[in-house]
Amino acid sequence: MKLTTTNLFLVFLKVGSVLFGSGYVLVAYLDGELVEKLGWLSKPELLDAIAIGQFTPGPVLSTATFIGYQLNGIPGAMAATVGIFLPSFLFVLILNPWIPKMRQSKILSYFLDSVNVAAVAIMIAVLIQMGMDVLIDWRAILICALAIFINFQTKVSSMWIIFGGAVLGYALSFI
Repeated sequence: MKLTTTNLFLVFLKVGSVLFGSGYVLVAYLDGELVEKLGWLSKPELLDAIAIGQFTPGPVLSTATFIGYQLNGIPGAMAATVGIFLPSFLFVLILNPWIPKMRQSKILSYFLDSVNVAAVAIMIAVLIQMGMDVLIDWRAILICALAIFINFQTKVSSMWIIFGGAVLGYALSFI
């Protein structure tokens, strides 16, 4: 598929239509579509976009805007943003009145629970895949270990952990 603003919109519309659970599920879909299937991004470019998205509100979904901009400038950013968010707005508008009734049905309640489990499974798969892609040397492993420790042992904002990781990564690049 050729990279055009329309195609970019359609790819993000497709991803936004099947996205459920957490924004981190988005990583698996973007990897599958933009890296593996279409070749519009490399894996490092996708990981960089995700890292940049961490500095913004709604971090992972904001990554769509950055990727759109990276691929096709301002029109691409607008197309990716509208494409990723439009399905959510439509699904909420259409399904919101029905969800309480669906939860009362035993079969549909089990279905909704299984969708939640599937979303968690995708997040775990993304975590493992990203770990294998990112933790490639002792510096990355050290930064990851420190970030995990600080995250679970203190009340430091994730923004500062990311900033500290970037500074530490830069400093360790001289070793």
